[in-house]
Amino acid sequence: MPSGETPGRAPLPPGLAGCPVIAILRRLPAHAVLPLARALLGSGLRVLELTVDSPDALSMISALRDQLPELTVGGGTVLDAITARRAISAGAGFLVSPHTDHELLDFARKSGVPLIPGAATASEAFAAWKGGAAAVKLFPASVLGVPTLDALRDPLPHVRFIAVGGIDSTNARDFIAHGCAAVGVGSWLVARGDPAEASRRAEQLLSSLPPSGP
Repeated sequence: MPSGETPGRAPLPPGLAGCPVIAILRRLPAHAVLPLARALLGSGLRVLELTVDSPDALSMISALRDQLPELTVGGGTVLDAITARRAISAGAGFLVSPHTDHELLDFARKSGVPLIPGAATASEAFAAWKGGAAAVKLFPASVLGVPTLDALRDPLPHVRFIAVGGIDSTNARDFIAHGCAAVGVGSWLVARGDPAEASRRAEQLLSSLPPSGP
């Protein structure tokens, strides 16, 4: 077992193997969420994160789960176990946090729900992975850059990273090519809630990524 490995680690959200992109919807009006999610799904995305600081976030997670079952929907910006429990009860299939928190990792591990905690240093990334994270969110990725990803992966080759923060069609390919399991794309992709523009950007993003393996 690799150093820092944890038995029974939750898998990555379904859908990332075929399309390594998490669409991140943050603080959009509730009425804009479903049309935008439908547009992104139609463009080929299969995993969506709705941040819990969004209007009516829990009810919208439930609506997305019920009306778009092809999507795997997660709760983002989860800061504590209480919020995590509420998101899971609403139907969240995975959780994302901006930080590494041992209480939250323990809760997610016991719940069997994938958690993707944020990290910016080797110490944080190792602690998150050792705590049972499904993957480690390199955040903010555009500030840290691909050289930081390379530097982290050198001593921690067994850790799965997902790059989040400032990702768009100009840099997503580099993060995937340098070993990220996926990227999380937010404000650029959602295009201020315009479904047609979001669909266009999703297609542009997917066409920019390196081809998947056999």
